Amino acid sequence: MLKRYLGAAGAVVLLTAGCGQSVQMQAFEAQENTAEPCAALVADLPDTLLDADRATISPESDVMAAWGDPPIGLRCGIPRPSGLEMDSPLTDIGEGEDTVSWAQPEGVPTVFVALYREAYVELSVPSSYGNPAAALSQVSELISQHLEEHAENGV
Repeated sequence: MLKRYLGAAGAVVLLTAGCGQSVQMQAFEAQENTAEPCAALVADLPDTLLDADRATISPESDVMAAWGDPPIGLRCGIPRPSGLEMDSPLTDIGEGEDTVSWAQPEGVPTVFVALYREAYVELSVPSSYGNPAAALSQVSELISQHLEEHAENGV
């Protein structure tokens, strides 16, 4: 099962190219009914995450974002990741209705997936940035503002 998820995680492997900050990301089709709330989330993301500046991405997308070098990547509206299991440990960030639950697919320590929202959000934070807690917290606040809670959207 890890191999199947690593194939999907390969879509999050980002490459910085050329002068300036441009990041090549693999395009994907956002899940049905998630394009609009995901575009609102991505439009509201900060210009800086973990002291890394927001990068231009290619191809252009309303549902993806990247910062820094090595790039931190965010994709909203992804299909349910196959590497998630019912017993995947969760990290809850926030309080009450604003809580966002994050899971890490087994064997992929730099990828986090927000669950129980109207769209899955994947955040890839290279280990060179250290503890990803600040990034998860900052993104969680925006997820709770833009993506409705859905109990059935989980592992």
